[in-house]
Amino acid sequence: MPASRPLRADARRNREALLSAARQAFLGDDTDAHVEDIARSAGVAVGTLYRHFETREALIEEVYRKEVDDLCSAPGDLLDQHTPHEALRRFLLLLVDHAAVGKGMSAVLESIMATDSPVFDDARTRMANGLSQLLDAGSAAGTVRDDVTGSTLLRALGGICGIRATEGWLVEARQITALLYDGLRHGASQAT
Repeated sequence: MPASRPLRADARRNREALLSAARQAFLGDDTDAHVEDIARSAGVAVGTLYRHFETREALIEEVYRKEVDDLCSAPGDLLDQHTPHEALRRFLLLLVDHAAVGKGMSAVLESIMATDSPVFDDARTRMANGLSQLLDAGSAAGTVRDDVTGSTLLRALGGICGIRATEGWLVEARQITALLYDGLRHGASQAT
C-alpha cells in the first residue's frame, strides 16, 4: 500500500490490531509467534497482515518503532506537566522501562539486527534528542548541570540497562538511575 495514500478507517483498525497483537506476542512468552498466529489474534486473515507488512521482520520493526514513538513523545508532555528536573527524572525512568520492553523483545529484535534497517540508529538519535530537550530545559532553569549531553546520558543509561541479564536487574537499574539523576542535579546553579 503506498505510503502517500491515507489508510481507510477499516484498514487503519486492522493495522492497529495487528500491531497490538504482535506487541502482545513479542512481549509475552511467544517470541517465536508465527504471522498466522498474530493475524488470528488480531482477528484478520494472514493476507491482511501481509498487505500491511511484507515480512515478519517488517512487523517486528514497526512494533519496535511504535514503542520508540510512544517513548519519544514523552519529553514535551512531561515538560508541560512537571518542572524540568522532575520531567527529566520521569523520562530517565521511562527509558529504563523501555529497556525492559527491549529485553522482552530481544529475541525477535535479533531478526532485524542483521538487516540494514536504520530503526536502532533512529531510536538512539530520537532518545538522545529527547534527553537533550530535557537537559536544556533543566539547565535553563538552573536545576540540572549544563555539561552533559543527551547522547552522553543515553550512553550512561545503556550501561545501566546492560545489567539486565541478572535477576532483579530492573530494580537495580532504577536505583542506579536515581543516583545518576542526583549527579545531574549536583552542581546545578539552583538545585532544589
